[in-house]
Amino acid sequence: MTERIRWGIAGTGGIASAFAADLALLPDAEIVAVGSRSQESADTFADRFGIPHRHVGYEALAADPDVDAIYVAVPHTGHREAALAAIDGGKAVLCEKPFAVNAAETEQMIAAARAKGTFLMEGMWVRFLPHLALVRSLIADGRIGRVRSVVADRCDILSEDPKHRVRAPELAGGALLDLGIYPVSLVSMATGGQLPARVEAVAALTDTGVDAHASMVFQYPDGAQGVVTTSLDLRSANTATIAGTEGRIVITQPWARTSPVELTLLDGTTYTTDLPHEGHGLRHQAAEVGARLRAGELESPVMPLDETLAVMRTLDLVRERIGLRYPGE
Repeated sequence: MTERIRWGIAGTGGIASAFAADLALLPDAEIVAVGSRSQESADTFADRFGIPHRHVGYEALAADPDVDAIYVAVPHTGHREAALAAIDGGKAVLCEKPFAVNAAETEQMIAAARAKGTFLMEGMWVRFLPHLALVRSLIADGRIGRVRSVVADRCDILSEDPKHRVRAPELAGGALLDLGIYPVSLVSMATGGQLPARVEAVAALTDTGVDAHASMVFQYPDGAQGVVTTSLDLRSANTATIAGTEGRIVITQPWARTSPVELTLLDGTTYTTDLPHEGHGLRHQAAEVGARLRAGELESPVMPLDETLAVMRTLDLVRERIGLRYPGE
């Protein structure tokens, strides 16, 4: 595939709008279709971004012959349905985080893509930001030695409306899947994508029964540890520190956006690099999808499917520890 990647978007909410705006920054990509539960929503979104094809339902979007790849941007509980429809239609899929509600759904989606021979990737968009690409390079090059500790938080003030999706158990609400997944994925990235050998967690629940605040500790088979805090009711410093046997990497606030990366070696030598980027940050993951499709590959080495599954299994273990189950599980 050498021509422009033709995208379809499943969903018309805030993250879909941000993705559409960012995709305009890529010269080798374009949006040709959108799918929604209602024609009115599809038309409004398409008119806003100049999208020619408007579909009702995700099956119709997946059947569009002009679409190469579909970005799944519906609420958490709709990820599996929309992704499976796209896979069944033979489309490449970029599925917004959280990849699914739980590991069982994740396994089903991965199995479907592998059986169909289609590309599939989790839209953990922060992993593709320039400064986190630098962090991976520093770790891979051994600049801080063996990673032994990762400490990160992602806390923000989200809606206090009890009817909002982030507070609705039936929509897999709570801090963990909306915000906590970011530092959990960062810990996974820094420690090699392992499944923790041990998970401990505590949480405070909202009146609606989802997690308002949660803290967790991970112990990995090689001895590395991760400490993560998340909340939907407060705004923390949102920093991250990755410490190894030869030095440390500190990402200043907010680490999940554009941030200076500070590398400090054991002798006290410090290097600081700032890598700003244009847009919301979502175009980098779209560029990765395009690169992999042109290379004829079915998944990304930056966000491999086995690691996506390991992260979802980790989140399942956290929810088990804090006693949080979603309706229907």
